[in-house]
Amino acid sequence: MDNSDPSVPAQDIAALRPVLLRFAKLQLRNDAVAEDVVSETLLALIEKPAAYAAQSSLRTFATGVLKHKIVDHLRRGGREVSIGSDADESESDAIDALFAADGHWKAPPSTWDRPEDNLSRQQFFEVLQTCIDRLPAASARMFMMREWLELETEEICRELGTTANNAFVVLYRARMRLRECLQLNWFGDRSTEQSR
Repeated sequence: MDNSDPSVPAQDIAALRPVLLRFAKLQLRNDAVAEDVVSETLLALIEKPAAYAAQSSLRTFATGVLKHKIVDHLRRGGREVSIGSDADESESDAIDALFAADGHWKAPPSTWDRPEDNLSRQQFFEVLQTCIDRLPAASARMFMMREWLELETEEICRELGTTANNAFVVLYRARMRLRECLQLNWFGDRSTEQSR
């Protein structure tokens, strides 16, 4: 039996809150609901520390849990009038379904063999996040719903009260602005450094 402590330090969990909350507020546009979803995410980390097997960073793991909670909330939004204990139980069951009885992933994240690639990837996503933060709020929200939450266009249109044509235009413009921002702040900087 493994005697290592599976708990995640409280300060590490607390440090995740601002990052998770910023993303949840962007997607949900309701501070109270965003607080609830982030609290549920952090509570899941505290209640099931063995679920985090340290195969990815704690932030990546927590963001994955948050992503599922946001998608569940958005999909539930129009169908439920009140939230009772049944909704909480089914959400918990959905998370439990990701893990085996011993607390390990049923399908673990892939192993990362090259730390330098991981660092580069992390830095890229930090630049990408900065570029997304520079988009108009409505465009950033729609882009993240489509590309990160992987919602279908019809779901996005229902949630945001817009037409498919408008969604396509907003998404196209968001992608073009992101492309320009990444070209200037990621690819441009890297090519300049490599040519020196």
